Amino acid sequence: MEIETPNTSVVSIIGSGGMASAIGGLAAKAGHTVEVMSRDPSKAQALADRIGARATIGTFGAGPAGDIVVLAVPYLAVLDVMKHYGEGLADKLLVDITNPIKSDFSGFLFPKSSFGAQEIAKAAPPGAEVVKAFNTVPSQALAVGSVGGHALDVFIAGDAPQAKARVSAFAESLGLRPMDVGPLTTAWTLEHACMLWLGLMTHSIKHANFSIGVSLPG
Repeated sequence: MEIETPNTSVVSIIGSGGMASAIGGLAAKAGHTVEVMSRDPSKAQALADRIGARATIGTFGAGPAGDIVVLAVPYLAVLDVMKHYGEGLADKLLVDITNPIKSDFSGFLFPKSSFGAQEIAKAAPPGAEVVKAFNTVPSQALAVGSVGGHALDVFIAGDAPQAKARVSAFAESLGLRPMDVGPLTTAWTLEHACMLWLGLMTHSIKHANFSIGVSLPG
């Protein structure tokens, strides 16, 4: 799949929650056009209104306008969304931001032999590339774009180098620091890293306005 890396692009976001709002808001500020798609048209309209003039509304289930498609829905809904869109997602770059964690934080919502991003990749139509990203960055911190004046780290896992380069360029355009962590199998670790984040929030930090990142010497 040939993927160019323009400075700005059309980014389609499926979902209307906190992460959709945070990513969409930063994308619009960076000059991207943001297409919002939701099962609930009123929620799509409300999010587009918050994002501003660079936002458009797409029809849920119709082929997204953007080559980058952010899957900003809960993991329990994402596979149904994939089926709903079907071939409309063919040849798209699918950014999986989901965290397949049980509501009581006791474990994960996928078979022990698999992981969330792998299940999404299995459901993807031909030509689509799945890249895991943004799942360790909470919406509260992402909406600001930094913590303590430092750019947030976005960990990126995927099997196609061009697709990862495109997601890295997109993240960088938002003022974030992309960090390539390897192939899509590494998404298993990123999904477990969210459990670490939840543990820190619950037992140590006591609020959600922080992010997991890398500190480099010097």
